[in-house]
Amino acid sequence: MIKIYKSYLSLGSNIGDRESNIAQAVTALGVYDEINNLESSSLYLTEPLYNLEQEYFINTVIGIETSLNPFTLLDTVKKIEIMLGRKIIKKKNMPRIIDIDILVHGDSIIETSELVIPHPFISQRKFVLIPFDEIAPDYKIPLLNLSIHELLVSCKDESSVRLHDMEHKA
Repeated sequence: MIKIYKSYLSLGSNIGDRESNIAQAVTALGVYDEINNLESSSLYLTEPLYNLEQEYFINTVIGIETSLNPFTLLDTVKKIEIMLGRKIIKKKNMPRIIDIDILVHGDSIIETSELVIPHPFISQRKFVLIPFDEIAPDYKIPLLNLSIHELLVSCKDESSVRLHDMEHKA
């Protein structure tokens, strides 16, 4: 019997046609037979953290059901990022065409140099919590045993995160 995992991914872009970059990444994920029942939050316009000398990001969170194990999902995500033009050598907090992070993968708890699940900064980032709260407010994060909504309410991040208005692009 094939095990199916409920996973959530964070997607962000702040170079080029940000909306298209996100849409292409979501479409690419949907091509895989092992990824199903994809649901997406709205798009959010978010202030960059740390390196403020860059464009605002467009962010979303998507939920998927997948038979891929966490490391195979990571490989898949990396392939999609490269296909969309992301540089293999990446510096932290720099502009990017696409960034896809695995937030959670079923009840997996992983801590390796390559992959940490649940994502180590999930509770500190409104640009993740706000869209995640839109699609799964009651989802409890393994290890933390707190719901997304509880994490959002207690989040100290004060950066700007607002619904992206497609009519008036920022």
